[in-house]
Amino acid sequence: MRFNWLKALHSDHQRIAKAAFRVAFFLLLGKAAGAFKEMAVAYRYGISDVVDAYQFTMVMANWIPVTMVGVFSVVLIPVLVHAKDDSSSVRQRFINELLGVMMVIGLGVAAAIWLLWPWVLAFAGKGLSASAQQMSQELVWAFAPAAVLTLLTGLHAARLRAHERHINTLLDSVPAFSILVFVLAAGPGQGVWPLLWGTLLGYMVQSASLHYLAKRVDGFWGRPRFRIRAEQWPALAHAAGIMLIGQIAMSFVGPIDQYTAASLGDNANATLGYASRFISLMIGIGAASVGRAALPVLADVTRRGDAIRARQIALKWSLMMVVIGLVIAALAGWLAPWGVGLLYERGAFTAADTVRVSSVLRWGLLQLPFYFGVLILVQLLASQHRYGMMATIAIINFAVKALMNMWLAPQMGVHGIMLATSCMYAMSFVSYFLVALKPATIQVKPTESK
Repeated sequence: MRFNWLKALHSDHQRIAKAAFRVAFFLLLGKAAGAFKEMAVAYRYGISDVVDAYQFTMVMANWIPVTMVGVFSVVLIPVLVHAKDDSSSVRQRFINELLGVMMVIGLGVAAAIWLLWPWVLAFAGKGLSASAQQMSQELVWAFAPAAVLTLLTGLHAARLRAHERHINTLLDSVPAFSILVFVLAAGPGQGVWPLLWGTLLGYMVQSASLHYLAKRVDGFWGRPRFRIRAEQWPALAHAAGIMLIGQIAMSFVGPIDQYTAASLGDNANATLGYASRFISLMIGIGAASVGRAALPVLADVTRRGDAIRARQIALKWSLMMVVIGLVIAALAGWLAPWGVGLLYERGAFTAADTVRVSSVLRWGLLQLPFYFGVLILVQLLASQHRYGMMATIAIINFAVKALMNMWLAPQMGVHGIMLATSCMYAMSFVSYFLVALKPATIQVKPTESK
């Protein structure tokens, strides 16, 4: 009787709900590893130059590869879903070529990160202390090669999600678990080296594991082919090019926050990082579970030629997620000091640090209902191939964030950076919702006989 309400839903709603439960379960396990990692880092380092260096390096070095993965995930999953109508040999050739392209791009990005890092520190990291800059220069030895692994991980995760398999969500926690082990095993006084080796090994294990799992669902390993001849490339390249414009604009949000926080001094990067990662735990378990589950389902509904139904499904889920986000934001704001203290307050992380992070966290919680609501609408527009509109909204969001940072940070400090993020997501939700209200015209690809 407990799940009769689920059985009463339409089959497409059931697919999203069941997948969301699976993703939420995997995310809960994964975020638990992330939470324990945060506890270990807070215990060992507190709010210090080490955490400043780690937060700055992680955000800035991951900027380009994470941006690319964000673009390719959004545009690639619908293409892979539609590719189910193609023959096995056509799909295998396409994935082989994707592997080759990702490896070439990844190696190029890794080399660029390593070579340009002194200039990155000189410009964006000039507000960091001398010791934090030195530690950042050491950490880049892990984050530069991680660029290749991040791109390959994104590709294998997209292959799994196209088949509505979401085990990749659990494996997202592997780098966090690896850092946890290294930080605890190394003991105090080891500087950034536990963070460096934990990061690098974690990315390696995650990428290898996803490659194996993707092979099982696709039925083939995939061998890199360094050419671009598959028939899916023109449409994919066009969509990725449009999406990349908007994604690049949005990708500047993280570096802008790091630059703004570094200019504030007084370990503002560390404070912002602790608050942001706390929010990411709630975002991951809540909104990300539904968002990740929805895209392959909406793409499949659209592939069947029922774009109107896909739109109705997304709008209903979006409004429901806004309500859930409001409830979670209210509860989290009330319990913020307790939650921050439980997660971080031990060792070098003091009660005063708890008060400081909690006050910043509360401003960031204002983004939750808008983030929860917009994520499902992003998947809808992606399934409808409305990438131009998505890029336009992303540019508007970035402009709002940049202006709010410039205005609020000098007046409110780190709290202003968090409030600026909340304003950005409010604008994003309003924009996506208004666009989603207008039906899209979708051309369905004829099914190919196998």
